Amino acid sequence: MTENSLRSLASIHTSGLAGARRTVAQHIHLIAICGTGMGSLAVLLKNLGHRVTGSDQHIYPPMSTQLHDWGIPLYEGFKAAHLQPHPDVVVVGNAVSRGNPEAEAAEKAGVPVMSFPQALAHFLIGDRHAVVVAGTHGKSTTTALIAWLLDHAGCEPGFFVGAVMRNFPTPIRLGEGEHVVVEGDEYDSAYFDKGPKFLHYRPRTAVLTALEFDHADIYPDLAHVRSAFARFVRLLPAEGCLIACADDTGVRSLCAEEAIAGSVQTYGLQAGADWQAAEWGAGEGGTVMEVLHGGKGFGRFVTTLFGRHNVCNALAAIAVAHRLGVPKEHIASGLASFASLKRRCEVRGEVGGVTVIDDFAHHPTAVGVTLEGLRQAYPGARVWAVFEPRTATTRRKVFQEAYVDALSRADCVVIAEVFRKEELAADQRLSEQQLIEALRARGVAAWFHPDTAAIIAQVSGEAQDGDLVVVMSNGGFDNIHERFLTALRQKAEA
Repeated sequence: MTENSLRSLASIHTSGLAGARRTVAQHIHLIAICGTGMGSLAVLLKNLGHRVTGSDQHIYPPMSTQLHDWGIPLYEGFKAAHLQPHPDVVVVGNAVSRGNPEAEAAEKAGVPVMSFPQALAHFLIGDRHAVVVAGTHGKSTTTALIAWLLDHAGCEPGFFVGAVMRNFPTPIRLGEGEHVVVEGDEYDSAYFDKGPKFLHYRPRTAVLTALEFDHADIYPDLAHVRSAFARFVRLLPAEGCLIACADDTGVRSLCAEEAIAGSVQTYGLQAGADWQAAEWGAGEGGTVMEVLHGGKGFGRFVTTLFGRHNVCNALAAIAVAHRLGVPKEHIASGLASFASLKRRCEVRGEVGGVTVIDDFAHHPTAVGVTLEGLRQAYPGARVWAVFEPRTATTRRKVFQEAYVDALSRADCVVIAEVFRKEELAADQRLSEQQLIEALRARGVAAWFHPDTAAIIAQVSGEAQDGDLVVVMSNGGFDNIHERFLTALRQKAEA
């Protein structure tokens, strides 16, 4: 594709698509349909009355089954022939690279092409009040919390969350209410649109949970990450509001230095925040919080979540719900009935007194606060942290020392081999051995195993009644969770 054609594709948002959201049925084809976000979008479009087709290189359950059940035809692989007859619109997933034959065919045929966030903005958000949750950590949980509080109060919001929720059957819903809650990802939108996804979502209420360096594959340093978030907060209109985490250094700096058109409300554990958890700790039903608003008592709330990071996530949700007019009693009952997301401290099973937990944490800050939260939830337990360096950032040396601080909050640490380590030079990637040696120097029992079977053998063999095994990875990790449980059962039977 030429640079001019790439720019023309990136500029398409609603051009030629007016009225498509709820009126005229169109044929919409999704390239790389089997990702969680794209598959969910496909079902939404089907619900809107459009004819939907899709293609992907890897078509497998559960997404393939769900799409089949919805009557959405799937094509294996990427071929120009899949666009015959020509669809009215093509949506290109983030996983699609330049030169994809279907995207090329769409351009040559003059078919409008949209990125996933462009499609989400057009078909889901429209002209409604968008609540967009952005930040390096906590986006999914905070977005799901806000969506649930609004839904619990009868507001019938639309939403999109980039994780599997327990309170809703799907991660996306059109909703009939005036609000739509969207997880705002800072990752780029498509190969023809290298801007962050959240720049497409037109926030009227924005949440900024954290601002740290991440996504080393697309951002060379923290300054570039900060620049992306600066562009995001500048999207707020004069009547808009930014709900910002006062506990986060990067967020505080951004709010102090950027000209934000709308109002700013802060939240956090520190005194002086507009929304403050003055006291919090473990209690019956989860974490109990005494919340101040403007320095005055606002109420006592209970959340099923644990850890200071989740206290902050709950504060952000309380602030948004209050701004949107949700009564205090509905906020309280909604928080108490919120079910955590899958892969966020998700208990996968308990055998012989050993509890196995799956968690998505991979950034060192998230790893550290997750381990702190588990200490709160399981007081007195010996904590095993099994960590897989898998993301583009975690595989690199940039967080070598930060992982020592984060993982030292566990009693025992097992490090898996850096994922696809051959893609990085030795002087650029995280050193598993240096990490182990640094942890041992701090008195933490630590091991490195390049083989998943060896990890399972050691941990299942040494884990005792009352121990907690938390697996931290953003990938499947060779189905290690179920294999742990199987090994523990075999140990108990022996």
